[in-house]
Amino acid sequence: MKTIQILILFSGLLVSVLANAADSSSSDPLEGMANLLTQEHQHPRSPSSPMSLAELESAALSGNPEIRLMSRLIAIAEAKARTAGSREDPAFMYRGWGTPLQRPWDLNLTQHMFMYNQALPGPGKRALRAEIAGGQTEIRKAELEAQKLEIAARVRKAFHDLLRNQDELLLHDAQAALARQALEEARIKYVVGKVPQQDVLKAQIALTKLVEHLVMLQQEGSMASSRLNTLLGRDPASPIAVEGQYAPPDTLPSLLELERLALSNRPELAAATSAIHQGESQVKLAEKGDSPDYNLSAGYMVMPDGARYRNTYMAELSVTLPWLNRSRHDAEIAESQATVSEKQSEYDYQRAVVFQEIQEALIRAQSAKRLVDLYRNTLRPQAEASLKAAASAYQADRTDFLNLLDSQNTTLDVELAYYRSASELESNLADLERATGAPLNRQLSLPSNQSDVSHLSLEVPR
Repeated sequence: MKTIQILILFSGLLVSVLANAADSSSSDPLEGMANLLTQEHQHPRSPSSPMSLAELESAALSGNPEIRLMSRLIAIAEAKARTAGSREDPAFMYRGWGTPLQRPWDLNLTQHMFMYNQALPGPGKRALRAEIAGGQTEIRKAELEAQKLEIAARVRKAFHDLLRNQDELLLHDAQAALARQALEEARIKYVVGKVPQQDVLKAQIALTKLVEHLVMLQQEGSMASSRLNTLLGRDPASPIAVEGQYAPPDTLPSLLELERLALSNRPELAAATSAIHQGESQVKLAEKGDSPDYNLSAGYMVMPDGARYRNTYMAELSVTLPWLNRSRHDAEIAESQATVSEKQSEYDYQRAVVFQEIQEALIRAQSAKRLVDLYRNTLRPQAEASLKAAASAYQADRTDFLNLLDSQNTTLDVELAYYRSASELESNLADLERATGAPLNRQLSLPSNQSDVSHLSLEVPR
Protein backbone atom coordinates (compact mmCIF):
# COMPACT_ATOMS: atom_id res chain seq x y z
CA MET A 1 0.00 0.00 0.00
CA LYS A 2 2.83 2.38 0.90
CA THR A 3 4.61 1.60 -2.39
CA ILE A 4 1.44 2.34 -4.40
CA GLN A 5 1.01 5.68 -2.66
CA ILE A 6 4.62 6.63 -3.37
CA LEU A 7 4.29 5.61 -7.04
CA ILE A 8 1.11 7.68 -7.39
CA LEU A 9 2.81 10.67 -5.80
CA PHE A 10 5.88 10.33 -8.00
CA SER A 11 3.75 9.89 -11.14
CA GLY A 12 1.90 13.10 -10.38
CA LEU A 13 5.14 14.96 -9.84
CA LEU A 14 6.63 13.53 -13.03
CA VAL A 15 3.61 14.58 -15.09
CA SER A 16 3.78 18.05 -13.58
CA VAL A 17 7.47 18.36 -14.41
CA LEU A 18 7.03 17.20 -18.02
CA ALA A 19 4.10 19.55 -18.56
CA ASN A 20 6.04 22.51 -17.21
CA ALA A 21 9.07 21.61 -19.29
CA ALA A 22 6.97 21.45 -22.46
CA ASP A 23 5.35 24.86 -21.91
CA SER A 24 8.45 27.04 -22.00
CA SER A 25 12.15 26.93 -21.40
CA SER A 26 11.74 29.27 -18.43
CA SER A 27 9.38 26.91 -16.51
CA ASP A 28 10.58 25.42 -13.21
CA PRO A 29 9.88 21.69 -12.60
CA LEU A 30 11.50 21.91 -9.13
CA GLU A 31 9.03 24.46 -7.83
CA GLY A 32 6.33 21.84 -7.12
CA MET A 33 8.78 19.71 -5.14
CA ALA A 34 9.90 22.68 -3.07
CA ASN A 35 6.27 23.50 -2.28
CA LEU A 36 5.61 19.86 -1.40
CA LEU A 37 8.54 19.74 1.00
CA THR A 38 7.38 22.97 2.64
CA GLN A 39 3.85 21.65 3.07
CA GLU A 40 4.77 18.18 4.31
CA HIS A 41 7.23 19.40 6.95
CA GLN A 42 4.74 21.54 8.83
CA HIS A 43 3.84 18.83 11.39
CA PRO A 44 1.94 20.07 14.46
CA ARG A 45 3.35 20.30 17.96
CA SER A 46 1.73 18.38 20.81
CA PRO A 47 -0.50 20.62 22.94
CA SER A 48 0.43 18.74 26.14
CA SER A 49 3.41 19.61 28.31
CA PRO A 50 6.44 17.34 27.79
CA MET A 51 6.88 14.65 30.43
CA SER A 52 10.13 13.19 31.68
CA LEU A 53 10.79 9.47 32.07
CA ALA A 54 10.41 9.66 35.86
CA GLU A 55 7.03 11.38 35.50
CA LEU A 56 5.84 8.77 33.02
CA GLU A 57 6.91 5.87 35.23
CA SER A 58 5.15 7.42 38.24
CA ALA A 59 1.99 7.98 36.20
CA ALA A 60 2.08 4.40 34.91
CA LEU A 61 2.47 2.91 38.41
CA SER A 62 -0.61 4.81 39.59
CA GLY A 63 -2.77 4.60 36.47
CA ASN A 64 -1.94 1.36 34.68
CA PRO A 65 -4.99 -0.98 34.74
CA GLU A 66 -2.86 -4.15 35.00
CA ILE A 67 -1.19 -2.86 38.15
CA ARG A 68 -4.56 -1.92 39.64
CA LEU A 69 -5.80 -5.44 38.92
CA MET A 70 -2.82 -7.01 40.70
CA SER A 71 -3.42 -4.71 43.69
CA ARG A 72 -7.00 -6.00 43.93
CA LEU A 73 -5.74 -9.58 43.92
CA ILE A 74 -3.45 -8.75 46.85
CA ALA A 75 -6.40 -7.33 48.78
CA ILE A 76 -8.31 -10.58 48.15
CA ALA A 77 -5.37 -12.69 49.32
CA GLU A 78 -4.97 -10.61 52.50
CA ALA A 79 -8.67 -11.00 53.28
CA LYS A 80 -8.39 -14.78 52.86
CA ALA A 81 -5.33 -14.84 55.13
CA ARG A 82 -7.32 -13.20 57.92
CA THR A 83 -10.01 -15.87 57.74
CA ALA A 84 -7.73 -18.90 57.22
CA GLY A 85 -6.54 -19.05 60.84
CA SER A 86 -9.84 -18.25 62.49
CA ARG A 87 -12.05 -20.72 64.36
CA GLU A 88 -15.19 -22.10 62.87
CA ASP A 89 -18.43 -20.42 63.85
CA PRO A 90 -19.98 -21.73 67.07
CA ALA A 91 -23.35 -23.42 66.83
CA PHE A 92 -26.48 -23.12 68.96
CA MET A 93 -29.06 -25.89 69.10
CA TYR A 94 -32.46 -26.29 70.74
CA ARG A 95 -33.91 -29.73 71.17
CA GLY A 96 -37.30 -30.64 72.60
CA TRP A 97 -38.05 -34.30 73.16
CA GLY A 98 -40.30 -36.62 75.07
CA THR A 99 -43.52 -34.70 74.23
CA PRO A 100 -46.48 -37.16 74.36
CA LEU A 101 -48.29 -37.61 71.09
CA GLN A 102 -51.58 -37.63 72.98
CA ARG A 103 -50.86 -34.11 74.36
CA PRO A 104 -48.48 -32.39 71.94
CA TRP A 105 -49.47 -28.97 73.30
CA ASP A 106 -48.40 -29.70 76.83
CA LEU A 107 -44.80 -28.46 76.87
CA ASN A 108 -44.56 -29.10 80.61
CA LEU A 109 -44.16 -32.74 79.71
CA THR A 110 -41.34 -31.96 77.21
CA GLN A 111 -37.66 -32.16 77.96
CA HIS A 112 -36.05 -28.91 76.69
CA MET A 113 -32.37 -28.78 75.77
CA PHE A 114 -30.36 -25.67 74.84
CA MET A 115 -26.93 -26.54 73.40
CA TYR A 116 -23.79 -24.54 72.52
CA ASN A 117 -21.22 -26.25 70.27
CA GLN A 118 -17.68 -25.27 69.21
CA ALA A 119 -15.31 -27.21 66.94
CA LEU A 120 -11.63 -26.92 67.88
CA PRO A 121 -8.86 -28.03 65.50
CA GLY A 122 -5.77 -29.72 66.90
CA PRO A 123 -2.94 -27.61 68.34
CA GLY A 124 -0.97 -25.66 65.73
CA LYS A 125 -3.33 -26.31 62.81
CA ARG A 126 -4.89 -22.86 62.78
CA ALA A 127 -1.48 -21.17 62.81
CA LEU A 128 -0.28 -23.33 59.92
CA ARG A 129 -3.38 -22.54 57.87
CA ALA A 130 -2.80 -18.82 58.47
CA GLU A 131 0.84 -19.27 57.46
CA ILE A 132 -0.15 -21.00 54.22
CA ALA A 133 -2.63 -18.22 53.39
CA GLY A 134 0.00 -15.61 54.22
CA GLY A 135 2.36 -17.32 51.78
CA GLN A 136 -0.22 -16.80 49.05
CA THR A 137 -0.28 -13.12 49.91
CA GLU A 138 3.50 -12.94 49.56
CA ILE A 139 3.25 -14.62 46.17
CA ARG A 140 0.68 -12.06 45.03
CA LYS A 141 2.88 -9.21 46.23
CA ALA A 142 5.84 -10.61 44.31
CA GLU A 143 3.64 -10.91 41.22
CA LEU A 144 2.67 -7.25 41.64
CA GLU A 145 6.33 -6.23 41.80
CA ALA A 146 7.03 -8.28 38.69
CA GLN A 147 4.15 -6.54 36.91
CA LYS A 148 5.46 -3.13 37.99
CA LEU A 149 8.88 -4.00 36.57
CA GLU A 150 7.29 -5.14 33.32
CA ILE A 151 5.23 -1.96 33.00
CA ALA A 152 8.23 0.22 33.85
CA ALA A 153 10.33 -1.52 31.18
CA ARG A 154 7.60 -1.07 28.58
CA VAL A 155 7.22 2.59 29.56
CA ARG A 156 10.96 3.15 29.14
CA LYS A 157 10.90 1.50 25.73
CA ALA A 158 7.91 3.53 24.54
CA PHE A 159 9.48 6.69 26.00
CA HIS A 160 12.72 6.24 24.08
CA ASP A 161 10.81 5.28 20.92
CA LEU A 162 8.86 8.54 21.14
CA LEU A 163 11.96 10.53 22.12
CA ARG A 164 13.82 9.07 19.16
CA ASN A 165 10.90 9.90 16.88
CA GLN A 166 10.86 13.52 18.05
CA ASP A 167 14.59 13.81 17.44
CA GLU A 168 14.24 12.18 14.03
CA LEU A 169 11.56 14.71 13.09
CA LEU A 170 13.89 17.55 14.10
CA LEU A 171 16.68 15.98 12.07
CA HIS A 172 14.34 15.50 9.15
CA ASP A 173 13.30 19.14 9.28
CA ALA A 174 16.96 20.18 9.20
CA GLN A 175 17.57 17.94 6.20
CA ALA A 176 14.44 19.31 4.49
CA ALA A 177 15.72 22.86 4.97
CA LEU A 178 19.02 21.78 3.46
CA ALA A 179 17.17 20.21 0.55
CA ARG A 180 15.21 23.40 -0.08
CA GLN A 181 18.47 25.37 -0.19
CA ALA A 182 19.85 22.90 -2.68
CA LEU A 183 16.66 23.13 -4.73
CA GLU A 184 17.02 26.89 -4.91
CA GLU A 185 20.53 26.53 -6.25
CA ALA A 186 19.39 23.85 -8.72
CA ARG A 187 16.57 26.12 -9.89
CA ILE A 188 19.07 28.84 -10.75
CA LYS A 189 21.28 26.39 -12.64
CA TYR A 190 18.32 24.87 -14.48
CA VAL A 191 17.16 28.24 -15.74
CA VAL A 192 20.58 28.98 -17.21
CA GLY A 193 20.82 25.49 -18.70
CA LYS A 194 23.48 24.00 -16.46
CA VAL A 195 21.26 21.13 -15.26
CA PRO A 196 19.80 18.66 -17.83
CA GLN A 197 16.22 17.53 -17.54
CA GLN A 198 17.23 13.92 -16.79
CA ASP A 199 19.16 15.02 -13.71
CA VAL A 200 16.17 17.09 -12.60
CA LEU A 201 13.89 14.05 -12.77
CA LYS A 202 16.38 11.93 -10.82
CA ALA A 203 16.64 14.69 -8.24
CA GLN A 204 12.87 14.71 -7.84
CA ILE A 205 12.86 10.97 -7.18
CA ALA A 206 15.50 11.39 -4.49
CA LEU A 207 13.69 14.30 -2.88
CA THR A 208 10.38 12.43 -2.86
CA LYS A 209 11.98 9.96 -0.48
CA LEU A 210 12.13 12.75 2.09
CA VAL A 211 8.35 12.99 1.99
CA GLU A 212 8.05 9.20 2.16
CA HIS A 213 10.36 9.12 5.17
CA LEU A 214 8.32 11.80 6.93
CA VAL A 215 5.14 9.74 6.49
CA MET A 216 6.84 6.75 8.11
CA LEU A 217 8.16 8.91 10.97
CA GLN A 218 4.72 10.28 11.66
CA GLN A 219 3.29 6.75 11.68
CA GLU A 220 5.94 5.51 14.11
CA GLY A 221 5.40 8.51 16.37
CA SER A 222 1.63 7.95 16.48
CA MET A 223 2.10 4.28 17.35
CA ALA A 224 4.63 5.07 20.09
CA SER A 225 2.26 7.67 21.56
CA SER A 226 -0.58 5.14 21.50
CA ARG A 227 1.52 2.53 23.33
CA LEU A 228 2.66 5.03 25.93
CA ASN A 229 -0.85 6.36 26.58
CA THR A 230 -2.16 2.81 27.01
CA LEU A 231 0.53 2.03 29.57
CA LEU A 232 -0.45 5.18 31.47
CA GLY A 233 -4.10 4.11 31.51
CA ARG A 234 -5.10 6.97 29.21
CA ASP A 235 -6.95 7.20 25.92
CA PRO A 236 -4.53 5.96 23.22
CA ALA A 237 -5.36 9.01 21.09
CA SER A 238 -4.50 11.53 23.81
CA PRO A 239 -1.74 14.01 22.90
CA ILE A 240 1.54 13.33 24.64
CA ALA A 241 5.09 14.67 24.39
CA VAL A 242 8.28 13.60 26.13
CA GLU A 243 11.54 15.24 27.04
CA GLY A 244 14.82 13.67 28.03
CA GLN A 245 18.17 12.60 26.73
CA TYR A 246 20.09 9.53 25.73
CA ALA A 247 22.62 8.62 28.40
CA PRO A 248 24.50 5.50 27.37
CA PRO A 249 26.65 4.13 30.19
CA ASP A 250 30.41 4.06 29.94
CA THR A 251 30.51 0.41 31.00
CA LEU A 252 28.06 -2.41 31.51
CA PRO A 253 28.04 -4.70 34.56
CA SER A 254 29.50 -8.18 34.24
CA LEU A 255 27.31 -11.23 33.84
CA LEU A 256 28.18 -12.48 37.33
CA GLU A 257 27.20 -9.16 38.92
CA LEU A 258 23.87 -9.17 37.09
CA GLU A 259 23.10 -12.74 38.13
CA ARG A 260 23.83 -11.93 41.78
CA LEU A 261 21.60 -8.87 41.51
CA ALA A 262 18.78 -10.96 40.05
CA LEU A 263 18.96 -13.61 42.79
CA SER A 264 18.22 -10.99 45.43
CA ASN A 265 15.85 -8.71 43.49
CA ARG A 266 13.94 -10.62 40.82
CA PRO A 267 10.26 -10.82 41.97
CA GLU A 268 9.62 -14.08 40.13
CA LEU A 269 12.35 -15.77 42.16
CA ALA A 270 10.90 -14.29 45.35
CA ALA A 271 7.48 -15.66 44.38
CA ALA A 272 8.98 -19.10 43.74
CA THR A 273 10.72 -18.99 47.13
CA SER A 274 7.45 -18.05 48.84
CA ALA A 275 5.75 -20.94 47.06
CA ILE A 276 8.39 -23.34 48.46
CA HIS A 277 7.84 -22.01 52.00
CA GLN A 278 4.11 -22.32 51.49
CA GLY A 279 4.55 -25.94 50.44
CA GLU A 280 6.69 -26.68 53.50
CA SER A 281 3.95 -25.28 55.71
CA GLN A 282 1.49 -27.49 53.86
CA VAL A 283 3.67 -30.51 54.71
CA LYS A 284 3.63 -29.55 58.40
CA LEU A 285 -0.14 -29.18 58.27
CA ALA A 286 -0.49 -32.58 56.64
CA GLU A 287 1.68 -34.09 59.36
CA LYS A 288 -0.63 -32.48 61.92
CA GLY A 289 -3.38 -34.63 60.46
CA ASP A 290 -2.25 -37.40 62.81
CA SER A 291 -3.32 -35.29 65.79
CA PRO A 292 -7.03 -35.30 66.69
CA ASP A 293 -9.51 -32.46 66.39
CA TYR A 294 -12.01 -31.70 69.13
CA ASN A 295 -15.62 -30.72 69.48
CA LEU A 296 -16.93 -29.21 72.72
CA SER A 297 -20.60 -28.94 73.60
CA ALA A 298 -22.37 -27.58 76.64
CA GLY A 299 -26.10 -27.41 77.31
CA TYR A 300 -28.84 -26.47 79.72
CA MET A 301 -31.87 -28.78 80.09
CA VAL A 302 -35.32 -28.25 81.56
CA MET A 303 -36.83 -31.55 82.60
CA PRO A 304 -40.60 -32.36 82.49
CA ASP A 305 -42.92 -31.79 85.42
CA GLY A 306 -42.52 -34.42 88.09
CA ALA A 307 -38.80 -34.91 87.54
CA ARG A 308 -36.68 -34.91 90.68
CA TYR A 309 -34.43 -32.19 89.25
CA ARG A 310 -35.99 -29.88 86.67
CA ASN A 311 -32.85 -27.83 85.90
CA THR A 312 -29.85 -29.78 84.65
CA TYR A 313 -26.89 -29.29 82.35
CA MET A 314 -24.93 -31.36 79.86
CA ALA A 315 -21.27 -31.30 78.75
CA GLU A 316 -19.95 -33.20 75.75
CA LEU A 317 -16.49 -33.76 74.24
CA SER A 318 -15.90 -35.55 70.97
CA VAL A 319 -12.47 -36.39 69.54
CA THR A 320 -11.52 -37.52 66.04
CA LEU A 321 -9.48 -40.71 65.69
CA PRO A 322 -7.05 -40.02 62.80
CA TRP A 323 -4.83 -43.02 63.55
CA LEU A 324 -7.68 -45.25 62.45
CA ASN A 325 -7.46 -43.64 58.99
CA ARG A 326 -3.67 -43.49 58.70
CA SER A 327 -3.51 -44.36 55.00
CA ARG A 328 -5.38 -41.17 54.09
CA HIS A 329 -3.12 -38.95 56.15
CA ASP A 330 0.02 -40.65 54.85
CA ALA A 331 -1.19 -39.95 51.31
CA GLU A 332 -1.77 -36.28 52.21
CA ILE A 333 1.77 -36.02 53.57
CA ALA A 334 3.22 -37.64 50.46
CA GLU A 335 1.22 -35.28 48.25
CA SER A 336 2.47 -32.22 50.16
CA GLN A 337 6.06 -33.40 49.97
CA ALA A 338 5.73 -33.94 46.22
CA THR A 339 4.34 -30.43 45.90
CA VAL A 340 7.40 -29.03 47.67
CA SER A 341 9.68 -30.92 45.28
CA GLU A 342 7.71 -29.52 42.35
CA LYS A 343 8.03 -25.97 43.72
CA GLN A 344 11.79 -26.43 44.15
CA SER A 345 12.06 -27.60 40.55
CA GLU A 346 9.96 -24.60 39.51
CA TYR A 347 12.43 -22.31 41.29
CA ASP A 348 15.38 -23.94 39.53
CA TYR A 349 13.63 -23.55 36.18
CA GLN A 350 12.70 -19.94 36.89
CA ARG A 351 16.27 -19.16 37.87
CA ALA A 352 17.55 -20.68 34.62
CA VAL A 353 15.06 -18.59 32.65
CA VAL A 354 16.16 -15.44 34.50
CA PHE A 355 19.82 -16.15 33.79
CA GLN A 356 18.99 -16.73 30.12
CA GLU A 357 17.13 -13.41 29.95
CA ILE A 358 20.08 -11.65 31.55
CA GLN A 359 22.53 -13.26 29.15
CA GLU A 360 20.50 -12.35 26.05
CA ALA A 361 19.76 -8.80 27.25
CA LEU A 362 23.43 -8.24 28.09
CA ILE A 363 24.54 -9.46 24.65
CA ARG A 364 22.06 -7.14 22.94
CA ALA A 365 23.06 -4.22 25.16
CA GLN A 366 26.77 -4.77 24.48
CA SER A 367 26.17 -4.90 20.72
CA ALA A 368 23.99 -1.79 20.83
CA LYS A 369 26.60 0.07 22.87
CA ARG A 370 29.32 -0.77 20.35
CA LEU A 371 27.09 0.55 17.55
CA VAL A 372 26.35 3.75 19.48
CA ASP A 373 30.05 4.33 20.05
CA LEU A 374 30.77 3.60 16.38
CA TYR A 375 28.17 6.05 15.10
CA ARG A 376 28.97 8.74 17.66
CA ASN A 377 32.75 8.65 17.38
CA THR A 378 33.34 7.63 13.75
CA LEU A 379 30.45 7.50 11.29
CA ARG A 380 28.71 10.73 12.26
CA PRO A 381 31.82 12.91 11.96
CA GLN A 382 32.71 11.23 8.66
CA ALA A 383 29.22 11.73 7.20
CA GLU A 384 29.11 15.37 8.29
CA ALA A 385 32.52 16.04 6.79
CA SER A 386 31.44 14.37 3.54
CA LEU A 387 28.29 16.51 3.37
CA LYS A 388 30.26 19.71 3.96
CA ALA A 389 32.70 18.76 1.21
CA ALA A 390 29.88 17.95 -1.21
CA ALA A 391 28.10 21.23 -0.41
CA SER A 392 31.27 23.23 -1.01
CA ALA A 393 31.98 21.38 -4.26
CA TYR A 394 28.43 21.91 -5.50
CA GLN A 395 28.58 25.64 -4.78
CA ALA A 396 31.85 25.78 -6.73
CA ASP A 397 30.35 23.78 -9.66
CA ARG A 398 32.79 20.89 -9.08
CA THR A 399 30.01 18.28 -8.64
CA ASP A 400 26.39 17.81 -9.66
CA PHE A 401 23.18 17.97 -7.72
CA LEU A 402 22.78 14.21 -7.48
CA ASN A 403 26.11 13.84 -5.66
CA LEU A 404 25.00 16.49 -3.21
CA LEU A 405 21.74 14.67 -2.62
CA ASP A 406 23.60 11.41 -2.17
CA SER A 407 25.80 12.99 0.52
CA GLN A 408 22.76 14.46 2.18
CA ASN A 409 20.94 11.12 2.19
CA THR A 410 24.03 9.39 3.57
CA THR A 411 24.22 11.89 6.41
CA LEU A 412 20.52 11.47 7.08
CA ASP A 413 20.85 7.67 7.15
CA VAL A 414 23.81 7.83 9.55
CA GLU A 415 22.05 10.25 11.88
CA LEU A 416 18.88 8.17 11.89
CA ALA A 417 20.88 5.01 12.46
CA TYR A 418 22.60 6.69 15.40
CA TYR A 419 19.31 7.67 16.99
CA ARG A 420 17.91 4.20 16.44
CA SER A 421 21.02 2.62 17.95
CA ALA A 422 20.82 4.92 20.98
CA SER A 423 17.13 4.12 21.41
CA GLU A 424 17.82 0.41 20.94
CA LEU A 425 20.52 0.58 23.62
CA GLU A 426 18.09 2.19 26.05
CA SER A 427 15.52 -0.52 25.26
CA ASN A 428 18.10 -3.23 25.86
CA LEU A 429 19.09 -1.62 29.14
CA ALA A 430 15.41 -1.61 30.11
CA ASP A 431 15.29 -5.35 29.33
CA LEU A 432 18.42 -5.85 31.40
CA GLU A 433 16.93 -4.02 34.37
CA ARG A 434 13.74 -6.02 33.95
CA ALA A 435 15.75 -9.26 33.90
CA THR A 436 17.67 -8.38 37.08
CA GLY A 437 14.70 -6.84 38.89
CA ALA A 438 16.68 -3.76 39.93
CA PRO A 439 17.98 -0.56 38.29
CA LEU A 440 21.52 -0.65 36.99
CA ASN A 441 24.21 1.50 38.53
CA ARG A 442 25.16 3.43 35.42
CA GLN A 443 28.38 5.32 34.92
CA LEU A 444 27.04 7.73 32.37
CA SER A 445 28.88 9.16 29.44
CA LEU A 446 28.06 12.55 28.05
CA PRO A 447 24.36 12.91 27.18
CA SER A 448 23.58 13.12 23.52
CA ASN A 449 19.94 13.74 22.78
CA GLN A 450 20.30 16.74 20.53
CA SER A 451 20.92 16.43 16.85
CA ASP A 452 24.26 17.82 15.76
CA VAL A 453 22.83 19.13 12.50
CA SER A 454 22.47 22.80 13.31
CA HIS A 455 25.72 23.51 11.45
CA LEU A 456 24.80 21.42 8.41
CA SER A 457 23.71 24.36 6.29
CA LEU A 458 24.16 25.02 2.64
CA GLU A 459 24.43 28.73 2.05
CA VAL A 460 23.44 29.62 -1.50
CA PRO A 461 25.41 32.57 -2.87
CA ARG A 462 23.35 35.34 -4.38
